[in-house]
Amino acid sequence: MAACYNLPFQDAPCGASSTLEYHMQQYQDLIKTVLDTGSWQNNRTGIRTLSVPGAMMRFDLLNDGFPAVTTKKLAFKSVVGELCAFLRASRSAADFRALGCKVWDQNANENQQWLDNPYRMGEDDLGPVYGVQWRGWPGYKLIEADQPAQIADAQLNGFRLVAPIDDEGVKKVLLYKAIDQLRECLDTIVNNPGSRRILFHGWNPADLDAVALPACHLLYQFIPNAGTRELSLCLYVRSNDIGLGTPFNLAEGAALLHLVARLTGYTPRWFTYFIGDAHIYENHLDMVKEQLTRAPFPAPQFVISDRVPEFAKTGKYEPEWLEKIEPSDFSLVGYQHHAPITAPMAV
Repeated sequence: MAACYNLPFQDAPCGASSTLEYHMQQYQDLIKTVLDTGSWQNNRTGIRTLSVPGAMMRFDLLNDGFPAVTTKKLAFKSVVGELCAFLRASRSAADFRALGCKVWDQNANENQQWLDNPYRMGEDDLGPVYGVQWRGWPGYKLIEADQPAQIADAQLNGFRLVAPIDDEGVKKVLLYKAIDQLRECLDTIVNNPGSRRILFHGWNPADLDAVALPACHLLYQFIPNAGTRELSLCLYVRSNDIGLGTPFNLAEGAALLHLVARLTGYTPRWFTYFIGDAHIYENHLDMVKEQLTRAPFPAPQFVISDRVPEFAKTGKYEPEWLEKIEPSDFSLVGYQHHAPITAPMAV
């Protein structure tokens, strides 16, 4: 069973009775793999983890439903609340709370290292986390002052002149642009779907010292198929807490794929989830072991409200819905789950 989680193309392996149930059996198998083969590691939180390097799950959203964990209740309202806050480039835990997501409260206000950080701007501030990088990555160009063609090209592409710079005796100019990476992804899906460069990043080295928590789910790549009109997503997560983080991030990534597909005229298809450091915290062992005693239910269906336009039907491209979307625009249909299990988040 331990090796089954990365073989999603087999029909109902590892005792699952249908492909819909196997959809989340992959998560069960990942838990067992970490328990069976993981090694103990120390980390910044002070709580040991059982960890394995490198893991993968792959979900067929078209045929197998939505990857919501069913062996415990998924905090779906919190998932879509966080996604909406990211899409609005929020950096305040208060914004997340207002949208139904409280998971950022501790990181904002109870982490002593962040409380002492000179970049923290008061209560609830998180710094330029996830959505700030997604929607307003701070882009700079430092160009020698005697290169007018380069300066003109940068300005043509939206960079604005900030200041002249003397760089060790060389005259240069500094230019700046807030880069909406996610919007550029949507534009490229619509206008150049054959591109293999449709991705956005959350790992900004210049801002790592100025955020409450550096990005865990940090690299998203969209892969359109213009022939089948299917859109797939590969997500790379550098570090993933299997007990709490993985179910949350799986649902959030799949929801984002559904939304982007809707706004660009595609059908969501393959969602592939890569993990660098896959780990279970020592104080989560009882929770994940209890989940292994529970048989997964069939996956639910994900529904987006009719008020959100479907580009495939309207023929009208409306990417501004990235900011207009509300948590109430997302729902799960047919979501069966076992009883909730709670466990503390390591901060």
